[in-house]
Amino acid sequence: MSITFLDFLSKLIMVPHFWVITVLVTGVMFVNGCTDAPNSIATCISTRCLTPNKALTISVIFNFLGILIMTFINTTVAQTIFNIADFGDNTHYALIALCAALSAIVCWSIMAWALGVPTSESHALIAGLTGASIAIRKGISGINFGEWQKVIYGLIVVNILGFASGLLITKFIEKICKNQDRRKANKFFHKLQIVGAASMSFMNGAQGGQKFMGVFLLGAMLATGSTERFSIPIWLAIYCAIFTAAGAIIGGKKIIKTVGMKMVKLEKYQGASADIASTCCLLGASLVGIPLSTTHVKTTAIMGVGASRGLARVNWNVARSMVLTWIFAFPGCGLLGYLVTNLLIHVF
Repeated sequence: MSITFLDFLSKLIMVPHFWVITVLVTGVMFVNGCTDAPNSIATCISTRCLTPNKALTISVIFNFLGILIMTFINTTVAQTIFNIADFGDNTHYALIALCAALSAIVCWSIMAWALGVPTSESHALIAGLTGASIAIRKGISGINFGEWQKVIYGLIVVNILGFASGLLITKFIEKICKNQDRRKANKFFHKLQIVGAASMSFMNGAQGGQKFMGVFLLGAMLATGSTERFSIPIWLAIYCAIFTAAGAIIGGKKIIKTVGMKMVKLEKYQGASADIASTCCLLGASLVGIPLSTTHVKTTAIMGVGASRGLARVNWNVARSMVLTWIFAFPGCGLLGYLVTNLLIHVF
């Protein structure tokens, strides 16, 4: 079943719960643009291949294309998010739980953005939904552990691959370009980084957009009382792309500074190496339905690139603060989802 744009507008007017869900999902899309999408263009800005404004323009265009095209190709990431937790048969409580989970994500992400620390809305979303489900079901019976396995695989395996591939690709490029003219090589990698920024932005849209569209469709199902699964409509992909782009334009520069400038000082070929490694990891995860964080993959790839010339080249204080934020995202957002759900149940 597909929800048309006219159906969407009529439900906003007739179903108050659906209006609340829409506002919250839109807020999550926006903060994802502030904190997650900018990672895709951080390296090309830090190496001065592109100005921030030109890089943001590329990010907006290719995030949109990633969301739109992946909607036609493969929606397994959206299905993973859709199925991650079961809120039970009581629609009223289920809507409260979903609102609580989304509120937790927005609060967590705004806090991370204010500190200038890139965070993963993907994992915040999963943790918030899980905590809300535990509150509603009074236990873990509503958690789909089969879908959680994909999340764990993405967190551990793919991030290790991000670091390793960043390191190995850098070593490979250094070897084959050892005797090349440096100026000619820099011109080539200048162009390659622009391609890398576009491909990373595309994959960020392909991964991130699906997650939030999956939550929107879950909210639509609960708010309208439908028992049928909704397919992803094109207008929703466009809607998601618009608000993700708005977040990147308005709040993205703070995260770009942390990821692209503070953690590792990159040369052009190193920035290109990080982009190639990140894009390959994200593409593979998207095709098999593993929800993955652009933030995690890009930053671990940059760490691998920096480590290719020695561990001292990485600013481990900045890296440590980001890793701690990622680790605390699961219990932090899960607890927020749990507490806000219980609070809203008593109020409403």
